Amino acid sequence: MNAPAPTPLRAGTRGSPLALVQTRTFNRLLAAVPGAPPSVETIISVTGDAVLDRPLAEIGGKGLFAKEIHEALLDGRIDLAVHSLKDLETELPPGIVLACVLKREDPRDCLMLGKGCNPADDADPLACLPQGALVGTSSVRRQAQLLHARPDLRVTNFRGNVQTRLRKLSEGECHASLLALAGLNRLEMDIPAKLVLDPDVMVPSAAQGIVGVTARASDTALLELLAKMDDAEARVAATAERSLLGELDGSCRTPIGGHAQRLPDGNIVLTGLVARADGTFLLKRSITGPATGAALIGKELGDSLRGDSPADLFA
Repeated sequence: MNAPAPTPLRAGTRGSPLALVQTRTFNRLLAAVPGAPPSVETIISVTGDAVLDRPLAEIGGKGLFAKEIHEALLDGRIDLAVHSLKDLETELPPGIVLACVLKREDPRDCLMLGKGCNPADDADPLACLPQGALVGTSSVRRQAQLLHARPDLRVTNFRGNVQTRLRKLSEGECHASLLALAGLNRLEMDIPAKLVLDPDVMVPSAAQGIVGVTARASDTALLELLAKMDDAEARVAATAERSLLGELDGSCRTPIGGHAQRLPDGNIVLTGLVARADGTFLLKRSITGPATGAALIGKELGDSLRGDSPADLFA
């Protein structure tokens, strides 16, 4: 007599094309773990995707991309949840833990060029934007860095999934927009009119390009299984960058960037940035230390940035 098939795990996810690609990638990776049950996606509608006419800061911040998903996790409607880690708050709800992170995609930002832009120049990437160009973005981090480098630019709120933003750009709603390269790569979208920005030009969001999986803290068997999928390099980067973000108590109102890189000697260098949304203040600095102290490095850099920033920046 054949043994009954294992009950599939229910993987909670947003319903955007990128979120579904990420969840299906997780499902494939889980299937390669010996003894793991299958996993099926369960789409959860979230407030962050439903309200697109206002900036995130006005409706409650990045936690709105996970609130309903974590409610479903806590009440047992799903067994785990798959997230873009950059959209996950640094302090998770009681009873929920970050069970694993997957291998990081390219964390850099892309400048997507529309009508009226000048030829791209890798040596001076923002020079392709004409004087007074209108740039569409919902990210205060991207906005602050753009306006600090180019005070002549104008910014308009641009929300929605990757496809929606590209459609708005093609329809001429703005001269340019910004997207995470990781999302384009995962969606296998090769956009010719894009310019990849070095982290020295545009510091990425903390944990950009990393997929994180959350689960209930009490589900020890599942946590042991998911631990086998944890990518060590991505975990170090995520720990440092999220520690920095947590120390700064970052919200969607405060422009904050964080980017950790492994050095040839095994240490990591963490770059952090804080700014005003209008670009009139920007502070960026880096710190180096052992990968084993990633959380402490993030905290130290966060303390340093906060100490030398205007107090009202974090009000």
